[in-house]
Amino acid sequence: MQKTDWNSLSDEAFRAEVRTFFETEFPEYLRFPAHHLRWAEVKDWYGTLFRKGWAAPAWPVEWGGMGLTPAKQLIFMEEQERHGVARTPDMGIVMLGPLLIQYGSMPLRQLFLPPTLRGDFIWCQGYSEPGAGSDLAALRTEAILEGDHYRINGSKIWTSYATDATHMFMLARTEKGVKKQDGISFLLVDMKSPGITVRPIRNIGGSTTFAEVFFDDVRTPADWLVGERNQGWSIAKSLLGFERLSIGSPRLAQAGLKRLDDVLAERGGAISAQYADRVARLRLDVADLASLYEKFAAAVRRGERLGADVSVLKVFATDLFQRLSELSIEVAGSAGGITGRTQFREEGSRVDVLSLFYNARPPTIYGGSNEIQRNIIAKSLLNLPMG
Repeated sequence: MQKTDWNSLSDEAFRAEVRTFFETEFPEYLRFPAHHLRWAEVKDWYGTLFRKGWAAPAWPVEWGGMGLTPAKQLIFMEEQERHGVARTPDMGIVMLGPLLIQYGSMPLRQLFLPPTLRGDFIWCQGYSEPGAGSDLAALRTEAILEGDHYRINGSKIWTSYATDATHMFMLARTEKGVKKQDGISFLLVDMKSPGITVRPIRNIGGSTTFAEVFFDDVRTPADWLVGERNQGWSIAKSLLGFERLSIGSPRLAQAGLKRLDDVLAERGGAISAQYADRVARLRLDVADLASLYEKFAAAVRRGERLGADVSVLKVFATDLFQRLSELSIEVAGSAGGITGRTQFREEGSRVDVLSLFYNARPPTIYGGSNEIQRNIIAKSLLNLPMG
């Protein structure tokens, strides 16, 4: 692995270094994938990142990371998006790693960080439950302390990468009779533990990225608790601001606009004034989104913490992505309902219209549903009374 002080480079020099690496090393056939890729599909690429020393941009150097500042992390992420670098099953790197480094005991860090960095441990997130998705604090999965282990019963749903995961980090209720945000703990679980059942969920696009996970008297060591008992809610919330910034990146809307332009170009002919007006409005909205994103990105570069107003960015970006996908379907006409890449005219290029529509559905739920985000905006920014 290369040991370089990346933060000593200017932003321009670092961006050029990252861009060159991605353009040179990232497999062309994996660029801008139409669905979330499985571990088997991106394992080789992850190995390339690991050998380069770039598998964990946000981790400290002493734990094998790049040690990037928030500003440099943002550049790294923006260059990934610009080149269409496929996301790996990276919850262990992006979510669990920083939490373990901040809240975990030294034995937990030593046990889990090195194999996670190598790609030997693949993690999934056990947060959402049936009846406790947007209102995560209402979760009912229970973990009872019994001597040197917790006994877990309950279920999780919409668990990304559970079919590939070797381990899960999860929230479970460890105490009843208290405020619902209290009494929740952050636990680690081996997915090979007896009593765990993973049931894949096939989405409308045919992918099985998500799964439902059932726990039937599953045992996990008591010292696999991250942070203090009953303090899991505070730990889990610590990542939400940056997650919403990531979801609010203009990359999805820009990709949606490019797909819409591709459809318009391939179908040929003039479009109605009504369609032209809607396309123009969406094009302006994408530009506005990029400007709004830059406002929050600049705050991160200055080392500032993101506030409740980042919810505005998340709602705007994901709603806009859906509107772009819907107009692409309309403009494509009957071809908009065909799965896969469609050729509109002889000797024309093939365009995949429907996958954009499918992929635009989940982001309004990621990082807290847009309905919940609007409540946050109403309460924290507008000071409106809550009914």
